[in-house]
Amino acid sequence: MPPSDPTNATIAAAFDELGDLYELDGAIVHRVVAYRTAAKAVREAPVSVAALAREGKVTTLPCVGKTLEEKIRALLDTGTIPAAEKLRAKFPPGLIDLTRLPGLGPKRARKLFDELGIDSLEALKTAADEQRLRGVKGFGPKFEESVLAAFAAGVPERDKPRLLLSKAIELGEAIADELRRHPAAVRVELAGGVRRGADSVKDLDIVAASEDPPALAAALAELDLVESASSSGENAARARTHNGVDIDLRVVTPDLFGNLLQHFTGSKQHNMRLRERSVRKGLHISEYGILDDATGETLRCAGEEEVYARLGLPWIPPELREERGELEPGFTVPELVTVDDLKGDLHCHTVASDGRNTAEEMARGAQARGLEYIAITDHSATHGFGNHVEPDELRRQIERIRALNERLDGIEVLIGTETNILPDGSPDYDDDLLAELDWVVGSVHTGFGMPRAEMTKRIVAAVEHPWIDCIGHLTGRKIESRPPYEVDVDEVFAAAARSGCMLEINSAADRRDLSDVHARAARAAGVTIIINSDAHRVATQGVVRWGVATARRAWLTADDVANTRPWAEFAPLRKRARA
Repeated sequence: MPPSDPTNATIAAAFDELGDLYELDGAIVHRVVAYRTAAKAVREAPVSVAALAREGKVTTLPCVGKTLEEKIRALLDTGTIPAAEKLRAKFPPGLIDLTRLPGLGPKRARKLFDELGIDSLEALKTAADEQRLRGVKGFGPKFEESVLAAFAAGVPERDKPRLLLSKAIELGEAIADELRRHPAAVRVELAGGVRRGADSVKDLDIVAASEDPPALAAALAELDLVESASSSGENAARARTHNGVDIDLRVVTPDLFGNLLQHFTGSKQHNMRLRERSVRKGLHISEYGILDDATGETLRCAGEEEVYARLGLPWIPPELREERGELEPGFTVPELVTVDDLKGDLHCHTVASDGRNTAEEMARGAQARGLEYIAITDHSATHGFGNHVEPDELRRQIERIRALNERLDGIEVLIGTETNILPDGSPDYDDDLLAELDWVVGSVHTGFGMPRAEMTKRIVAAVEHPWIDCIGHLTGRKIESRPPYEVDVDEVFAAAARSGCMLEINSAADRRDLSDVHARAARAAGVTIIINSDAHRVATQGVVRWGVATARRAWLTADDVANTRPWAEFAPLRKRARA
């Protein structure tokens, strides 16, 4: 790529700005959304978007059509986009800066500009100091307080987003695979938070073994996925991908690979405890080996098992290395649950609501993955997003799924629903209708802003409802994009243990809810846990790997997860089966 070409981050920022400018200008929402969606696609593209544009292939990116291609070409050729220039001329330069503050988007910034003439961060602060913001409809004293608090803390730059585990693995494995093909490579593995199965990561750690470490380290800069790279010494390199992800590569000879892999897998807290333990034994542990103070000899380990064995420990799975008791005396390594242990999926959607496949296609997809049962749980009437199933339609769906179950061999197809939990804790279908189903998931899809005590009361009421078998995605979080709503999870766990209501680990890559911390606490409280896909199409049924990753980080075994049991053993565990 020529040096003058803009990076993916630069192109994405230009589209983000265009979206903001169009929203300031009052453009139709579809145009605004189109630019923001395109910005996301460009930012996340693993290859150079500028290079794609020059090759005439940029429209192969999702959400980038001919109109956006023209704007990218203009940015490449002139360094600017004419439409952006035209819109910038209509507004003061400082108006866009206002959107960096919490609670201020382009629409609200435009309102303050129109009504108070606020056209910069300085003008906004002055207006807040003078208590003039509260006079504008839709704003108030609390907003003024948040503005002043933001200024007191320092107006933030836009944070660099963290990468979801699913995307980190996809990108990291693509880079690792390229390095594995290099003649100097003996072994290349992902380390860090990715290897531990964390929810998200800020960068990628890659470790490698080679008989020629400098050659393999230098190869990182030559990869198509890499935008820029620099050397960190003969056996190390740092790089940045086209979608702005930082990479740290370390390479050692094969006899040190175990030391390196253990060290760079982490976590920091786990490694600190290991170092403390080794010092008490007269040892010093690092990525360069284990030094014995008494003999002056350094143990070089080709595998991690040797590292832990020298410290008198069993090999500890990466998911457990978070300093949560895995290094305490008497610790026994649990046989952690795997994807292959799962026998059923109790949460998925079809074309009847907002899914993309029929119930039969979802059932056959589950069967192809080795599952023995699947529950069709389309959204209920008050879901609030996309299509949903009205009560009369659910009655017809009951008949269709029963007929489908009779027709399909080798898999049990259950008729269920994902009912919305209303503010008072009741489901949004009548009890008589819920009683006709095989399975009911209750989830909060509306009213996220309830106070903690009210939300807790709402969910506990659902947990105790006789026809709700399971609570879906308990806290409503979306990793890196939406915080969990306020709820006393301990009170919910106690109610679930009492009532026999199950709690799911929702496997959607951006949910993983229950979190690992909550799943472990729920299990300790006696709650029955299941791992569900929440798949909306056959192609996404495999997301259970992220739910399993969460369960493993929660120390769960196959015995701790109810849907590892065959249907004949799982069926009696349902609340309705014990009514």
